[in-house]
Amino acid sequence: MKLKKIFILFLLVTFSNSSYANQSVEEIIKGRKAMFSENYQNGKKISILLKSKKIEEAKPLMKKMSDNYKKLLDYFPDNTKEGFKTEALPSIWENKDEFNALMQKASDDMIKLAKAIDTAEDLRAAQKELMWNNCSACHNRFRADH
Repeated sequence: MKLKKIFILFLLVTFSNSSYANQSVEEIIKGRKAMFSENYQNGKKISILLKSKKIEEAKPLMKKMSDNYKKLLDYFPDNTKEGFKTEALPSIWENKDEFNALMQKASDDMIKLAKAIDTAEDLRAAQKELMWNNCSACHNRFRADH
């Protein structure tokens, strides 16, 4: 019985180790590009909603962006450095811990923003600090000019 449990645990660890294990390089690159694009579109929508004081409508978009940043941690395996019009720079893989920390910070900051907008006096400043500054930090360090 104990051996059976160990075998099942082994299978779970082996086959659930990464969310991209069954995806092709093309699917991974296109998937991450789609998530970044979705985050940008959601960021613009959030700006419009906050300007219109529609705070509650903006919060689900912030949560979605946070979730995407967490998912993106798994979308930069070594075999996806080139191809399919990726704009990801080699510095991502050369500084993987820094990149991952930035993705995690962006995710965490979106949750902070969703809480901060309830009491923030300047919604635009809060959004800049907790959302747009993360976008800029990543683009300046890890994305090719376009």
